[in-house]
Amino acid sequence: MLGFAGKAALAAMVVCAAAASPQAAWADAAAKPADAEGASAPAEAALPQGAALDELVAGLDAQLFDSFNRCTDPAQLARHAALFDEKVEFYHDLGGVSWTREALVDSVRRNVCGKFRRELVAGSLRAYPIPGFGVMEIGEHRFCKPDGGACHGRGEFVMVWRRDGEQWRVTRALSYAHRPLPEPAARPEPAPGR
Repeated sequence: MLGFAGKAALAAMVVCAAAASPQAAWADAAAKPADAEGASAPAEAALPQGAALDELVAGLDAQLFDSFNRCTDPAQLARHAALFDEKVEFYHDLGGVSWTREALVDSVRRNVCGKFRRELVAGSLRAYPIPGFGVMEIGEHRFCKPDGGACHGRGEFVMVWRRDGEQWRVTRALSYAHRPLPEPAARPEPAPGR
């Protein structure tokens, strides 16, 4: 057990470590965000807060997955691609990692288009502002037959959206915890004569 002198020395080490840490620089960086190469990004207008931020992110999610769900149309696939940064990093617990927009779009073209559609799970979307950069979107989604049929899988996701003027693009995405949905309970056969 530390005595008073030991506690004081420990406290001094913590204070010195904190002063020497990049924490103070980090606080300044929050005021002047850096781009991916470390250069200061231009000042951005303030992000909306509360319900307005939730509405903004729900709109971005709808744009992204409306085009995803219709990606058999080349124009929709191009629209989908435009919502990702060129250097997007996409981490998928079943499919691996895509390090560029080109690789991600190629994977969507080969593995998604015409095979299933994505639905956002109602009430699951959460949005968190990232000052000077954009917003983090977190939620759950399910995957269903493309013709409007039954849903067969569910997963969770995180997307980091970067705002550049009026344009929003996903820079990082994680899609994980994929699992099958339970089969719907079979309806019992009606009793004879009913």
